[in-house]
Amino acid sequence: MSVFSNLFVSGIKYDKETVPRDDIYPFNIPLINSLNELRFNKPVTFFIGENGVGKSTVIEAIAVGLKLNPEGGSQNFTFKTKDTHSNLSDYLTILTNGNLPKAKYFLRAESFYNVATEIQRLVEEDNFYGLYNGYGGNLHECSHGESFIKLIKNRFRPNGLYILDEPEAALSPMRQMSLLCLIDELVKEGSQFIISTHSPILLSYRNSEIFDLNDDFNKVNYKDTEIYKTYKMFLDDPDYIQNKLFDKRKDNCYD
Repeated sequence: MSVFSNLFVSGIKYDKETVPRDDIYPFNIPLINSLNELRFNKPVTFFIGENGVGKSTVIEAIAVGLKLNPEGGSQNFTFKTKDTHSNLSDYLTILTNGNLPKAKYFLRAESFYNVATEIQRLVEEDNFYGLYNGYGGNLHECSHGESFIKLIKNRFRPNGLYILDEPEAALSPMRQMSLLCLIDELVKEGSQFIISTHSPILLSYRNSEIFDLNDDFNKVNYKDTEIYKTYKMFLDDPDYIQNKLFDKRKDNCYD
């Protein structure tokens, strides 16, 4: 049973037995084969793991399973720049507690430019000027990071469900702390977040649980994550770490 009464998504279940073939993408990703059922017990759920492990594939499938646009936006966004999302959502059951969020949104860092462009098209071509109120103006007239913060300040509502894919990509450390504050305010107002991240700042959020996708979705404590340990090791002694890195053969520096 969830310890947070306002959870909208209490977990996910992968219906592996219904998959027609497990030798094609995305079902051939080792991570996907290790997925059975996850239960969420905190208002903020983090997915962590190395590049290429499958974080974005999983979080995209959750968003699509919640009827959100694969490229990002709310359930009202139906635009498509390029159809590249997997069909993992067809085999993923979203477990709920029967609560309906007042708002849902998928913030995907890599395609947020497309969302901002679609908002501007709706304003200019369809005269939906009210969108400016919901997004804080023309998002193309501010920096990538500023547009992220504007979106969250203006569009995210209490009692909402928000899926974020690497939101730190456009944010400075200070802006990441601003985002942490916004997340906390929304959590206190009944919202739920599911986030994939590489950020040790976001990952530190104290009312969260962390699933390590490098370790078959096992839960891990913040200070036991590779993200925390790697950043701490580097910041404790950057000269030592750089000497170790640069003394290696060039081919090994990127392993």
